[in-house]
Amino acid sequence: MTTLRDVVSVLDGLYDPAWADDWDAVGTVVGDPHAPVAKVLFAVDPVTAVVDEAVAWGADLVVVHHPLWLKGVTSVAADSPKGRVVHTLISNGIGLHTCHTNADCPPRGVSESMAFALGVGDVRPLEADDDPARGSGRIGTLDEPMPLHRFAQRVAERLPSHHSAIRIAGDADRMITTVALCGGSGDFLLSTAQAEGADVYVTSDLRHHPVSEHMEQPDACAVVDVPHWSAEWTWLPVAADALSASLSDIEVRISTTVTDPWTAHLPGTVSL
Repeated sequence: MTTLRDVVSVLDGLYDPAWADDWDAVGTVVGDPHAPVAKVLFAVDPVTAVVDEAVAWGADLVVVHHPLWLKGVTSVAADSPKGRVVHTLISNGIGLHTCHTNADCPPRGVSESMAFALGVGDVRPLEADDDPARGSGRIGTLDEPMPLHRFAQRVAERLPSHHSAIRIAGDADRMITTVALCGGSGDFLLSTAQAEGADVYVTSDLRHHPVSEHMEQPDACAVVDVPHWSAEWTWLPVAADALSASLSDIEVRISTTVTDPWTAHLPGTVSL
């Protein structure tokens, strides 16, 4: 019988909590270490819709990327959304475990999974840690060179469906061979992507001024901004497969619930 402790042991081996940033909150949030685990649901966000999916499926554990809390609390009363999540999990015997920044940096982590999804090979960390196999972001070579407009279309096709927008900065006909990327909010690596010779940098949550200043450079790499949720979702199948390979008696499922907060977008118009 596989227990929550067994599952956490495997996850900690893949995504060591010691690799998490100091400000982060990773690890088990809800659950008895001795409780049996037969079904594990992987998701990006620990929100009500995901927990409802876990209950409907009969999951014993939900593994998420984003923490439920990043700050201390004095109450988990069910009169708040996060409190209701905790109560629903406990009342249905479901555990909750978070792998956040400790899953961003290693092999088979978030950024590397995103690279695999986009057809980027020969990857290495964009900004390496003390261990060269770990680090922030990834940079590598596209499986076939293509113009930026085709590459952006590939990004749209290979990330999960969403209701938000993919934004592009750069010459549509620029040829793309070297791709830098970072799952999640990655504007802190924009200058590094440029310095490392990327033709394009793919990440999320980019702000106006950093991108505007970057694009003023005569040799600026192109930029593709994608929804935060869809970029990080690419890690879920990789993590689920890795867990299944170590614990053959559990069933894993990837959440199909879109938890990107944006529900629609309108195309811009140009007045001449």
